Amino acid sequence: MSEDVTGAPHEPGSQWYDGEAGPLVRPYALTGGRTKPGPTGVRFDLIALVTLDPGAPGMDDRTALGPEHRALIGLCRTETQSVAELAAGADLPVGVVRVLLGDLLELGCLTVSRPVPPAQLPDERILREVIAGLRAL
Repeated sequence: MSEDVTGAPHEPGSQWYDGEAGPLVRPYALTGGRTKPGPTGVRFDLIALVTLDPGAPGMDDRTALGPEHRALIGLCRTETQSVAELAAGADLPVGVVRVLLGDLLELGCLTVSRPVPPAQLPDERILREVIAGLRAL
């Protein structure tokens, strides 16, 4: 066990924190000051599903990826996850995760499934009739 810049002990490999100021690396530093995911302006909904593309060309060249990018890839490696789940799993703000996912999407490392818009969902009345019909069986 060693000490961080504040003199507080921390485990090797853990994030460094300043008890009063919070994380020593601010979110804008993780994204290079960017607030939007990539030049295409892709928006990631909290419930958008992110899947790792194992055959992607960007997977072999990991030198261009930062540790946060690699952490997101690691989380997606086991199963498809939502943007909100990735943010929680990586212990990063959602805004930062959206920017980092935009980078990975542009590299072709990920695929994103958008949530179904409410206008394309079946009418509630039809669903209630189906349920009533199933109960009648």
